[in-house]
Amino acid sequence: MSELDKSGVTQVEKAPRKRGCVGHCLKFWWAYLIGTVLVIVLLVCLILLVAVPKIAQGKLDDAELTIQGIVISRTESNSLDMAINSTITTDGKVHANIDGFTGVMYLEDLEPHTPFASINFPATTADALQTVNVSQRLEISDMKALTTFNTWLLTKDEVRITTYGETHVRVKGIARAYPVTFKKTITTPGLRGFEGTTVSNTTITLEADDRGNNFKGLTNIPNHSVFTLDIGNATFNNYLDGKLVGTVFIDNIILYPGENNTFPMRATIEQIPVLTALGQKPYCDETKGVVPFQISGKEVTNFGQSLSYFADALASHNQTLLIDVGTPVSKLLGGPVKCAAAGSTGGH
Repeated sequence: MSELDKSGVTQVEKAPRKRGCVGHCLKFWWAYLIGTVLVIVLLVCLILLVAVPKIAQGKLDDAELTIQGIVISRTESNSLDMAINSTITTDGKVHANIDGFTGVMYLEDLEPHTPFASINFPATTADALQTVNVSQRLEISDMKALTTFNTWLLTKDEVRITTYGETHVRVKGIARAYPVTFKKTITTPGLRGFEGTTVSNTTITLEADDRGNNFKGLTNIPNHSVFTLDIGNATFNNYLDGKLVGTVFIDNIILYPGENNTFPMRATIEQIPVLTALGQKPYCDETKGVVPFQISGKEVTNFGQSLSYFADALASHNQTLLIDVGTPVSKLLGGPVKCAAAGSTGGH
């Protein structure tokens, strides 16, 4: 009830504030419901559109790509076969599938990043260990980029190769496919300039054979990389003391990873410069007729086609080979080549 104060003003008793809030909520319950639904929808959208793809991209970034081997075969002028054996390792905590995609490969340490190959990678899962094997015929779209890659692979101790592509990830239980970027850089051993190559079982003839060759031997070329390379028939310029003295031929070269890649070697060599060198120190005494020759690539063919991407790479690198020519020359002449007197051109 209302009461009169001393001034005669009627005072009204106020209802508790809590009842007013409850009443307001009861009256506008529909507005609160809509607001709650909107907040839930917004949170779900943020999770689906932002959080999930971010998590998926993060897991893909953390995955480790390991290359077990790369096989280059059926090499022709404008195409070749490439097979890649690899594994992808993840923590296995995200159950998802990754769509197949076209990825490009380029040298990470050479700007601008110009692809030397384009590979179709199959669909994979996000299992803790996923085997990814790819085999396809490649049409060479950028000859310069491929030649540069071959040159780096030939001359360097190691090479960093990046594989890049855009794809989608599909998380189990969610219908939406999320765009992600696959970018992995691996460090793989190079060929080290064919370091450790040897030549053995050398023979020399006075008369050339039916192919014009007067020198033969066996060469062993180590392959320090994980690449198997079907190079084909390679021709090299042969130098002695900086002067061109002949041509070297090694046929049917297929280099497998490892130390044992042995091939017959034949050559057409000018005999006078070799005999002159053998008659001079240090070759006539200290090295026992082992002479350093330098070779550089001249031409490479396979299946009757010229392979410039191999030939130009081999031409960019001069390699020194220590070859025993003293032993076969001694057999040929019936005795060792003696050291020439000072001022002499050398001889037997």
